[in-house]
Amino acid sequence: MKLLKGIGIGLCLTTVCVLVAPKANADGTNEKTTVVLTQPVEVPGVGQHLLLPGTYVFKLLNSPIDRHIVEIYNQDETKLLTTVLTITNHRPHATNNSVLTFSERPVGEPQALKAWFYSGQHYGEQFVWDRPKAIQLAKETNEAVLATPVVLDAAPVEVLKTAPIEAVNPVGETVATTVVVEPTPVEVAAVEPAPALPKTGSDLPLIGLAGLLSLGGGFVLLGFSKQKA
Repeated sequence: MKLLKGIGIGLCLTTVCVLVAPKANADGTNEKTTVVLTQPVEVPGVGQHLLLPGTYVFKLLNSPIDRHIVEIYNQDETKLLTTVLTITNHRPHATNNSVLTFSERPVGEPQALKAWFYSGQHYGEQFVWDRPKAIQLAKETNEAVLATPVVLDAAPVEVLKTAPIEAVNPVGETVATTVVVEPTPVEVAAVEPAPALPKTGSDLPLIGLAGLLSLGGGFVLLGFSKQKA
């Protein structure tokens, strides 16, 4: 039964991933992606929290700090529906299409948006929820969820840029965010060993010098012997 359930979830996520292939990438800096949803999806953030089946545009808000904020618009980008706080997540293998991942929820509940990976990139956006909602999702999914103590419904963008981020487990305890997101790999430059210095000469000069010193010592001893005689 668990195997069949896992296969079903996998097929569902695969279908969604195919549907969110970017149809319009107007600006590589904001990773603009057109998303087609075939079922209701719950999203965190400031503004509308339920996206009904339809077409939406996901974009990154340019931010000077090392954190991204995602804006979700209607199809023609005439209305900003929600602004979402995220942090960077890493995946080992990039894909040719943009990918959305979702948290599995009880029957009758809309899928909860989990992460967004832009096409061709190893880094994506992991979505952050209000702490009460994050605890609820953690219990429903039996996995840790990113959370913030900030009340997102009333938070301006400037507050989102500095909002603290944590993670909560299914029993409501605060845990490290690394339980949820894959840490960014640290690239360490390889240090090549220093090349060995070329051997520019043999030991013969040293042997010759030792011989001269011995010969000189012999002459000194001979001189002392003659003086005594």
